[in-house]
Amino acid sequence: MKKGFILTVAMLMLCSFILTGCNSGSESSRAKVIDIPLTEEEYAFGVDKNQPELLSKVNEFISQIKSDGTLEKISNKYFGDGEPEPVTSAVQDSSKDQLIIATNAAFEPFEYIIGDKYYGIDMEIAALLADHLGKELVINNMDFDAVCLSVGQGKADIAMSGLTIKEDRKEYVTFTDKYYNASQKLIVKENDTTFDNCKTAADVEAILSGLSSDTKIGVQIGTTGQFYVEGDEDWGFEGYNVKCVGYKSGSLAVQDMLNGNISYVIIDEAPAQSIVRAINELN
Repeated sequence: MKKGFILTVAMLMLCSFILTGCNSGSESSRAKVIDIPLTEEEYAFGVDKNQPELLSKVNEFISQIKSDGTLEKISNKYFGDGEPEPVTSAVQDSSKDQLIIATNAAFEPFEYIIGDKYYGIDMEIAALLADHLGKELVINNMDFDAVCLSVGQGKADIAMSGLTIKEDRKEYVTFTDKYYNASQKLIVKENDTTFDNCKTAADVEAILSGLSSDTKIGVQIGTTGQFYVEGDEDWGFEGYNVKCVGYKSGSLAVQDMLNGNISYVIIDEAPAQSIVRAINELN
């Protein structure tokens, strides 16, 4: 696990301990992921609708890095034994030929920050794409629910932020070809046995459907997890009769769960695994 990410989680845990005091002592300090996919999703990049030529070039680039093994090598840096590489953002300057990326760098292993450097699968792809296009890379970090809007307003060229292809986002961007398959997964406290006997998504959903209305489930704001919990017609998600609590990052949601303030967290699989692994390494 990356030291910077663990340090960030450690600081969050310390702050939470100070805030919650002795009350946190009775709660489990470790978490686990229920290894059952609740959804089937496809990640893609969101390109400025007014730049069809850029869309074509990005799709060609995606095809190239898939076929020549580059995408697999990048993924291995975060899911295997490879070594992540830092990505530096230039200062935005309208007088230069730049590729401006909108992201939310709180979504490890796709985008996150250590010091003043960006890391993650999307960020390394962005760096290679900028080189491929002969442009200088600029990364604008913002809240997740502003990423597509930023591109739609012409403030960025491409949204690269672990984006699931979704109909309402097409109002702001044109999606590229997919580059990654994803799913939502449930995170619980390590000592919570509620879902231990579940074998399928239907098993998990049956339990979620039976929860009381005062049960709190944490999500990252604007992500598929929020749509899944609250319900979304475009996705065909019926939602649950629970209280959905939004956070700016999955790590904040998980820490709040460990502090006893919410019951569960639902986020994308890869970030879920990264967050739980980092937190558990500290305990």
